[in-house]
Amino acid sequence: MNIRKISTTDYHTAGEPFRIVSDPPVAIEGATVAEKRMFAISDPHVDGLRRLLCFEPRGHADMYGGFLTEPDDEGAHLGVLFWHKDGFSTACGHGTIALGVWAVQSGLVKPDPSGVTDVRIDVPSGRVTARVHAEGERITGVDFLSVASYRLHKQIGISTSRGEVVVDISFGGATYAHLDASSIGLSVVPENYPELIAVGREIKWLLNDTDYATHPLDDRLNGIYGTILFEGLGVDDAGDLHQRNVTVFADGEVDRSPCGSGTCSRVAVLASDGVLQPGQRLVHHSIVGTRFLARVTGEVPVAGRQAFLPEVTGMAFRTGRHTFEIDPEDSLGEGFVLR
Repeated sequence: MNIRKISTTDYHTAGEPFRIVSDPPVAIEGATVAEKRMFAISDPHVDGLRRLLCFEPRGHADMYGGFLTEPDDEGAHLGVLFWHKDGFSTACGHGTIALGVWAVQSGLVKPDPSGVTDVRIDVPSGRVTARVHAEGERITGVDFLSVASYRLHKQIGISTSRGEVVVDISFGGATYAHLDASSIGLSVVPENYPELIAVGREIKWLLNDTDYATHPLDDRLNGIYGTILFEGLGVDDAGDLHQRNVTVFADGEVDRSPCGSGTCSRVAVLASDGVLQPGQRLVHHSIVGTRFLARVTGEVPVAGRQAFLPEVTGMAFRTGRHTFEIDPEDSLGEGFVLR
């Protein structure tokens, strides 16, 4: 790579970082964002840029970001390739929320005078919308309108190092296994962080190469992206359902936020079971105490299944603008990662 300087704008959404590269200094080929993702996975220059910005010393094992691309067509404002320490993901709700804020703050999308501005984004799993709410020039929140989300498999038993566990498998732009943390004697709190990572990582890899990880419509979406370990927190006086989760994705990476696509996947399970009723909200808490609000806005059939259209509400804040430099004499080159 003959790159010497790379500019980024960094945000966090409910505590989870998102590093935006609006003008990636590498060629990313493909007619659609889904095709561009497959190109990026195999191209050493694009993947090298991912490692450079994600790995230490410029990033860390839990870093997250995205390369902006052209959208699939004129119906969207932009496209994006989401990345983490292990590669390129198919969806990212927290990143979509951050991109909505960035698009309005940067002037890419002109704010609607009504105070509600839709930013349409093509991601590898489809077209999503970041609905940006503002009061004057102050952005107050973003609704992430996801792709259709649905349960793939119900109550699957698997043998783990902690004994037999039962999981649901659900798609929310990416595919997740859902495990009740109390079933293995854990609570979703920072004190249990190492154990939660170990369990989530183990379940992901036990399922990843099985038929349970097969997407019904698109082989490019195959695989278990992560494990959602959740616990119920009851229903509040307003009738909203509260749960706390930690999402362990990729290979042991932990989402600090309640996870956007994971929340969509969670909504699909809860709505399928009738636990989340029409008009009811899921207040989804993260392991660091931040929250997303989620609800179902509609239903559609997908591949013979009942699918739900989730809306996840959160907020992103800019944390800095950076110009990273690469010294050709640097022996660490593209960096390193510790987990």
